[in-house]
Amino acid sequence: MLWAEAEGGSKKNKGTQLSSDEEEDGNEESAEAGGGRKKKKAKIAGSGGGGGSLNSLKEILEEFMRQQMQIEAQWMEAFEARENERRLKEMEWRQAMEVLENERIMMEERWREREEQRRIREEARAEKRDALITALLNKLERQEM
Repeated sequence: MLWAEAEGGSKKNKGTQLSSDEEEDGNEESAEAGGGRKKKKAKIAGSGGGGGSLNSLKEILEEFMRQQMQIEAQWMEAFEARENERRLKEMEWRQAMEVLENERIMMEERWREREEQRRIREEARAEKRDALITALLNKLERQEM
């Protein structure tokens, strides 16, 4: 848009901006209709005063666009690096959670085994106690007879 303004390429009767090819076509038509306008523009563009500043403006804009693209590329690289780091940390977190889950499962299993062994020992003690009480009662019954 700035190039078109610097080149004086906006047509006032249409109110839209044209590309450089369209401008040349439009200028040729108006040159044929108006006489010497094209020659006048050619002289202005070819003269040292206007053409140098136009080229300078183009160079500035091109440099600005290069810098913007470079900034955007750096931003994308930084974004991708942060995203990769986030994915890596998430993967590490998931692995750590899996390890913790496995440890929890193993601890629950050991607790169940210990609880089962405790229950078995308690039942064995209860059976021995019942057998002892039964034996004592039988002995007392025999003595009373």
